[in-house]
Amino acid sequence: MRVLPPDSAPTLPELLEACQRQERLAQRRLYGQFHGFAMSVCLRYARDRDQAMEAANDGFLKVFRDLHRFDASRHPNDVAGSFRGWLKRIMIHTAIDHYRANERHQHQQELDDVTLNQADGGATPLDTLSYDELLALVQRLPPAYRAVFNLNVIDGFGHEEIAEKLNISVGTSKSNLFKARAHLRSMLAQCSTQEKARYVVG
Repeated sequence: MRVLPPDSAPTLPELLEACQRQERLAQRRLYGQFHGFAMSVCLRYARDRDQAMEAANDGFLKVFRDLHRFDASRHPNDVAGSFRGWLKRIMIHTAIDHYRANERHQHQQELDDVTLNQADGGATPLDTLSYDELLALVQRLPPAYRAVFNLNVIDGFGHEEIAEKLNISVGTSKSNLFKARAHLRSMLAQCSTQEKARYVVG
């Protein structure tokens, strides 16, 4: 059986093959290579860095357990991109499991359909934010709003999928997204006001 040499610089397919053989060195290398990416996903759903770290570590346990399901030979031209997508899905699902365990009773409120239908469809100041600026604001949202916003806006899930993942109704998913956007607009307006005040004082 081929074993990954300690001083080698393996390609990603070689590293994945070694991980499937449950070689500890290869698992440590894969963890180190993709830990930052995994944390960036989990941080969007976690209350704090410790919770994100716990979710990411649990996610990697699932990665190593289920790695045989990822077939690198099916993606010869973009193994790295395909693996990142596969890893991201595992991290999202794991982070959501942690969210459900820790936050499921918080902020689960409904809006009536009339209110939901009043959401404006035009461009808003949120549309002008960079990705990093948006994520910084999203991190300040209440947990339930943050989870739905991330799943819908950042990760592209529909409300039916979100409702199933979070064990909430479709109406609650729509409500929390509506409220998340309202919170973000409010925070953005507050930031703009503070910037103007600093400009005037300066």
